[in-house]
Amino acid sequence: MKTLHALLATVAMSLATVAHAEPLPRHGARLEGFAYPHPVRIFAFTSQAQPLEMAYLDIAPATPNGRAVVLLHGKNFCAATWESAIDALTGAGYRVVVPDQVGFCKSSKPPHYHYSFGQLAANTHALLAALGIERASVVGHSMGGMLAARYALQYPQDTERLLLVNPIGLEDWKAEGVPWRSIDSWYARESKTTFDSIRDYQRTVYYSGQWRPDYERWVRMLGGMYAGDGREAVAWSQALTSDMVFNQPVVYEFPKIAVPTALFIGQKDRTAIGKDLAPPDVAKRLGDYPVLGRRAAAAIPGATLVEFAELGHSPQVEDPARFNAALLDALR
Repeated sequence: MKTLHALLATVAMSLATVAHAEPLPRHGARLEGFAYPHPVRIFAFTSQAQPLEMAYLDIAPATPNGRAVVLLHGKNFCAATWESAIDALTGAGYRVVVPDQVGFCKSSKPPHYHYSFGQLAANTHALLAALGIERASVVGHSMGGMLAARYALQYPQDTERLLLVNPIGLEDWKAEGVPWRSIDSWYARESKTTFDSIRDYQRTVYYSGQWRPDYERWVRMLGGMYAGDGREAVAWSQALTSDMVFNQPVVYEFPKIAVPTALFIGQKDRTAIGKDLAPPDVAKRLGDYPVLGRRAAAAIPGATLVEFAELGHSPQVEDPARFNAALLDALR
């Protein structure tokens, strides 16, 4: 076992060395310098008495089937991370809308904004209304899963289907014993973020210790924002949204979800917000996605559960072909 661990560590170090052989990117606060796979559009609107801009992708299929799908990114992800799913969905005839939420990626990062999943759901609903989309299936990954659940609870009549991909928030971390942390503490933590810390976290928590060269693209996407001139704005927005995620659980409302729902759960995922502050006995039991996924599927009326035994937090990144096939099947 020690030999295997040593080998994995050597491989990881080699990959990091290769990654750093190229100049590390320095993106702007709104991810300037990182190219998306489709043209980026801007939805300008007013929220909380301030003008804001929400970046989004709107991809039309060659042969429309009359249905729309909205893809919601996670906290450590952006619209671009859905690249393969976009291709699969448009190929099957779906119109696909992929927003960057306010506070993330290519969207505005207001220093004074009351972040809530209800507000982000309202922003997304306003975007869809502006695009003339009255009803859509909503797919949410990671933090986007918490947002998608809130969207379905808030706008059930406008939600055709709810599809949750390794959503966080399947447990209430505070109730489980994770200590509360101030926004200032979240900001201090975010301010220390580097390319290496992003990679180490994702390798350990998302991918069960495994790493592939194609994951490096997403490390450079995130790390470039923290390395650029807008790093303070990025870190502050991430601190505010971390507070939102930790203090606004949706798990208690799962029985109220009234739209057809499917969960896609990579079984090797161990994501849990605030685990680093939790006592060892608490940290050990957090983020048990095999258990959490089944519990969520039982709580949501009529939900179906798709389990990926060998995948982690991002099935759409780890095995796009398999994930996309399951996604299209659930939408049908």
